[in-house]
Amino acid sequence: MSAKAGRLSLTTKVMIGMGAGLALGLILNAIGNEAINTHLVGGFFGMAGAMFVNALQMLVVPLVFFSLICGVAGIGDVRILGRVGGKSFGLYLATTATAIAVAILIALLVSPGQGFVMDGVDTSGVTAREAPSVWQTFANIVPKNPVAAFANAEMLQIIFYTIVLGIAVLMLGDRSTPFVDACDYMNALMMKLVDVVMAFAPYGVFFLIAKTFTEQGIGLFVPVLTYVLVLVGALLLHLFGTLMLFLKLFSGLDPFTFMKKIRPAQIFAFSTASSNATIPVTLRCVTERMGARNSVASFTVPFGATINMDGTAIMQGVATVFLANVYGVDLGIGGYLTVIGMAVLASIGTAGVPGVGMIMLTMVLSQVGLPIEGIALILGVDRLMDMIRTAVNITGDAVVSVIVAKTEGQLDMAVYADPQAGLDEDDLQIDPAAEAELASHTHPPRRSRPAE
Repeated sequence: MSAKAGRLSLTTKVMIGMGAGLALGLILNAIGNEAINTHLVGGFFGMAGAMFVNALQMLVVPLVFFSLICGVAGIGDVRILGRVGGKSFGLYLATTATAIAVAILIALLVSPGQGFVMDGVDTSGVTAREAPSVWQTFANIVPKNPVAAFANAEMLQIIFYTIVLGIAVLMLGDRSTPFVDACDYMNALMMKLVDVVMAFAPYGVFFLIAKTFTEQGIGLFVPVLTYVLVLVGALLLHLFGTLMLFLKLFSGLDPFTFMKKIRPAQIFAFSTASSNATIPVTLRCVTERMGARNSVASFTVPFGATINMDGTAIMQGVATVFLANVYGVDLGIGGYLTVIGMAVLASIGTAGVPGVGMIMLTMVLSQVGLPIEGIALILGVDRLMDMIRTAVNITGDAVVSVIVAKTEGQLDMAVYADPQAGLDEDDLQIDPAAEAELASHTHPPRRSRPAE
């Protein structure tokens, strides 16, 4: 057996890091030492975990920009681009609406929150966010200042600007060749940077998971156990049921193969609780592991990370039923239809960052007349629930990406069927010959001075 064959894969290393972080977090939570929690967990663990998430987010904007420019140039036809965008948008809205409808149905059948006692719950300090109008949501897609959009990582605005720029590149024809070549190089360079950051992933995941479980523990679940069980059940049903049904019906692809190949992205989504931070990993899984062409995936993956909030929509549905039962409010069919519509609308203009679900939930609750303060009942367990629902979100992104690629003839079935495809992502070896050649171009040998 070769040394390379005997090495652990990156995914296996990350899972080991996750398991070790979980075990250590539960142990430290049980010990409950204030000095350890303050200096080690809140200090060092928090710093190391934040550095890893920041490194992932550092890659997102340039990766999306250069990859999408190459994707638009690779499509070469604005009509095809419009068809890809239309399919993606329709499928994302369909999966989100289906997700929250199923979640509400399950919650109504189980009725979490019946007989809940609110003694000792702090319901202060929760403020509502005003729900955006549908017109304002779509108007905000067009950036007033592209530089500000890039600086603030406004993904919908970045996608819109980049697509418009890519169309202009196509209109210039052969004159755009040097620019497209440069973007192609920068795209390859960004993917290599992903390799570099991924090399530290097992450690970053370890610190993130250890910090979360040290701070949260399992005691917070007891008062809202029915809410947690219904929410996790609805999330898993959507992940393994609804999404896989969408995949099979619209593409005919094997769901078991898909679930094996999307696992690395799910792990990172669970660890970071951020769809945006997981974009580099999701993009790699969809293209290198599953065989989707970059011309499609470079658009559908970042687009989905911004507007596709299946897991968050499920949380809103279950939380709304839970709080309605707690406060004894009968929302009726009209109220739940309002919840579905608001969840779909809010998902379009909300960033894929940790904790965004609570912001969206305040909008939904205010629209159906439930007390915003009720969020405090579920706030304690939201971090862990956010991790699960983010994994569901990015799975939905990948499902839609693969469906669109398959229906557009942009999916390499040989890659999809190959279990080993894309498994060499953690190879960071530097080619000595390439390094020497680059050095010779950068620093040409000095000419010797003539003898005097």
